[in-house]
Amino acid sequence: MTNLTTTPVAASGASTRLALLDVLRGVAILGTLLTNVWIFTGPGAEWGVFVGGTAEFSLSSFPVAVENVLRLLANGRFLALLTILFGVGLAIQYRSAERRGQPWPGRYRWRALFLFAEGTVHFVLVFAWDVLMGYAVTALLVAWLLTRSATAQSRVMWWAAGVHVFLMVLLTAGIVIGGSGAGEPVSREVKDLYAHGSYLEQVVFRLEHALPLRLEPVLSFCLLVFLFLLGVRLFRAGAFGADETGRRIRSRLLLWGLGIGLPLSVASSLAGGDYFLVDRYVAGPLSALGYIGLIGLLTDRVRRTGPVLHSLICVGRTALSGYVLQNVLCMFLAYGIGLGLAHRFGETWRPWWVIGLWAGVCLVLMVGSALWLRRFDTGPLESLQKRVLRR
Repeated sequence: MTNLTTTPVAASGASTRLALLDVLRGVAILGTLLTNVWIFTGPGAEWGVFVGGTAEFSLSSFPVAVENVLRLLANGRFLALLTILFGVGLAIQYRSAERRGQPWPGRYRWRALFLFAEGTVHFVLVFAWDVLMGYAVTALLVAWLLTRSATAQSRVMWWAAGVHVFLMVLLTAGIVIGGSGAGEPVSREVKDLYAHGSYLEQVVFRLEHALPLRLEPVLSFCLLVFLFLLGVRLFRAGAFGADETGRRIRSRLLLWGLGIGLPLSVASSLAGGDYFLVDRYVAGPLSALGYIGLIGLLTDRVRRTGPVLHSLICVGRTALSGYVLQNVLCMFLAYGIGLGLAHRFGETWRPWWVIGLWAGVCLVLMVGSALWLRRFDTGPLESLQKRVLRR
């Protein structure tokens, strides 16, 4: 039987790479696309989701039910999973630096700053709901926290969780009392911008509205800190290992994550759009823990690495490149600067054409990353980052 939890690293035959982490990263990247694809194809695209509020959860027809269920399963969950895994990666780099006797954070500061620059370019040129900038800022703080005691890290982690939940409850109460969760109709000018406007006009629009469009990483900063530190704790506890300890932790994550997260998400969705913050930023992270347990359980049952699992591992190994590429592809496929599918199909064939768009981009990422890694050890953006940081 093939052990799928660890796999040899091509660059170093003496070391091993946790394959489960790559599978989780691959699923997180494709799952994040399942959230973002509705933004690219909705009225007003990036700005529409900001001002238009959230649609009421409905099962009035089969197509509407399919879209709402997919949104429920994806909203905030895969982003939280990706955030946890970023914390795991940070813990791995800290352990590597510690073993080599290198100072910490040391050169990692430059890596975080370079990630912030990449995120800034991604935000301006591609997608307004970029996560890289927020990850970079959080990484700088958490990298410093890793030099503190375990007690200090635990204290910061739970304080961050408490502040975040309190803030979400407070904001949700304000939305419910004020009745402002429904949002306003997206203006014709914004719809035309993404349906017929030029690429330069879209870039200028993002720059002019940078403050509101960058609100999410500010609003969820405490959540990012919590999830980063949670990823560190899970890694150190052995949650991703092939032994009995790893399987036991993942079983608990599956039970508690899906047992609490999904019911809370269903309840908040049925309660209406006013409870969007609870669904995305409270129920989402809880469900993400359940997803770790579920994916780990499924991976443990696989006896051999087939093409699908191998492709997910490849997407996970090229996660940064895949994240940016999927947004670039969606931009050119959905907006008027490319094929303009969002304007051509609109609501007529929704949600089927949107699901097809998601599946098609996923296929490109899975096949493309597998082919790329036949010749190279890392993804193109990962390689660029290494080359720049060497200098």
